Amino acid sequence: MKVIIAGGGQVAMLIARRLAREGNEVVVVEENKNRSEQLQDLLDAKIVQGNASRVSTLRRAGLGEADMFIAATNSDESNLLACVIAQAEAGHLVKIARLRTHEVEHWRRVSEQVGLKIDLIIHPESSIAERIMRVVGVPGVSDIYDFAGGAVKLFGMNVDADSWFNGKTLEQLDQAGPPKDSLIALIFRGQQVIIPHGEELLRTGDHIYIMATQQNLTDVLRFMGLEHRESISRVFVVGGKQLGIGVAEVLEKKGVNVKLFEQDAARCEKISTILKKTVVIHGDGTDQTTLEEENIEGVDAFLALSNHDEDNIIASLLARRLGAKKVVPLINRLNYLPMVQRLGINTSVSPRLEAVDRALQFVRKGRVLSVTTFREEEAEAIELIAAQRSKYVGKQLRHIRFPRGAIVGAIARPTGQVIVPRGEATIQAGDRVIFFTLESVVPELERAFLAEPKRHRKVG
Repeated sequence: MKVIIAGGGQVAMLIARRLAREGNEVVVVEENKNRSEQLQDLLDAKIVQGNASRVSTLRRAGLGEADMFIAATNSDESNLLACVIAQAEAGHLVKIARLRTHEVEHWRRVSEQVGLKIDLIIHPESSIAERIMRVVGVPGVSDIYDFAGGAVKLFGMNVDADSWFNGKTLEQLDQAGPPKDSLIALIFRGQQVIIPHGEELLRTGDHIYIMATQQNLTDVLRFMGLEHRESISRVFVVGGKQLGIGVAEVLEKKGVNVKLFEQDAARCEKISTILKKTVVIHGDGTDQTTLEEENIEGVDAFLALSNHDEDNIIASLLARRLGAKKVVPLINRLNYLPMVQRLGINTSVSPRLEAVDRALQFVRKGRVLSVTTFREEEAEAIELIAAQRSKYVGKQLRHIRFPRGAIVGAIARPTGQVIVPRGEATIQAGDRVIFFTLESVVPELERAFLAEPKRHRKVG
C-alpha cells in the first residue's frame, strides 16, 4: 500500500516509521528544509519537501497513485485543505486528518455537508479526557485501558521499594492467590521492555501492566495493594486551554469540586463564561504559595494540562509533595515519557501517542480492532479478531509457538466470555485476542494470526 503523510512532526514520523517497517511504501511531505533532511536520515521513506496544502507539492508526492492520505501537519487548516486537494485529485483515496480544534464536531458536520469525505478524523484531546477520567480516582495507577468493548481491562503501576510483591517472581505472585483471570503482561525496566515469564523477578522501579476483567478489576487492584475509589470530591486543573476546560466540564457533571488555574486574565474571564461550577483562579498553578493558599493538601487529583511539558512535570512533582493523592501531567515530547516514569509520576498523557494509536488502528488490516502504544513505540497491545484460516485457531496455547516477544493477554469470545489464559486455553475463529508484544514483531504476529489476504479499504 502506498501512503502519503502530510507533515513531518513527531506524530507523522512515528506513523511513517511503523508503516514503512510493515512493508508499505511511504511518502512524507514536509515544508521545513532542515526537518526534511532529518527525516531522510530517520526514515525508510521518500521525503518530499514542500507545502502539503499545495496541489503541485502533492502531485510531486505521487498523490494519484496513493492508496491512503494522512494529514498530520501542525495546522488544522492545512490538514483540511490537503484533504480537499486529495479528494479532488484522487477520489479513491482513504483520508485521515488530525484536528486539534475544540470545534472538531462542527468541522465534521461541515465536511459532510460539502461532500468532503474524511474517513477518520483524529481528535487526541477527546481521547485524553477519557483516559484521565478512567484513572483520576485510582492513586498509584498510571493507565487503565479498555479492550473487547470494556470487558477486558489493563492497568499500569510502579513497583515501589515497599510494595509487598517487590523481589518476588511471577510464580510466587501466582502462589499468593491472585483473583482469577489476571496476568502481569508487560514490564518496563529502565530502557528495557520485558514480555514476562514465570521466573521473572519484580524489582524496585519496574513499571508493570496487569490484565484483569471488568468484573474483577477492583479485586485485582486490592490484591496489588491499590485503592479504587468510586467517587472523588476535589480536583485541581492547571491550564485553561481546551483540554483543561473539557476535563473540568466532565468533572463538573459528576459533582466534583474543581479549581482551574490560568495565568492569562482575559482567558480566565472567557473560561468563567463556559464553566458553570468550576472556580477559575487567575494565578500560577505551579507556584507553591498559590497551591497552599488554595488548600491543595488532600486534593484527590492534580491535573497539569498546560502547553509546557516542563511546567507540567515540575507542577506535578510539587503537587505530590504538597499532598495531592493523584498527579497527571500532559506530555507532548515523547522522549520525556520514560523520564517522567523514573521520577515516580505514575500517570502521564500524550496527545501525540493518542494520535499515533488511532491512525495505526485504522490503517492496519480490518481485523485489527485496537492498537495501544507504550512509551516511545517500544511495545504494543494489539487486539485482533482470529481468522478462520489462522494457524493459531483450534490449538492449545501451550502447543503454539508465538513470535518471540509476544504473549496472549486475554481472549474474548463472541458469547461475551473473557479468558485470561493459561496453557490449556484455545483460540477459536471469531475470538477477540489481545496480544502484548514488542513493536518489532507486530508484522510477523499479524501475518501468522490473521492469515487472510489483505483487502484495501475502498471509498464508495
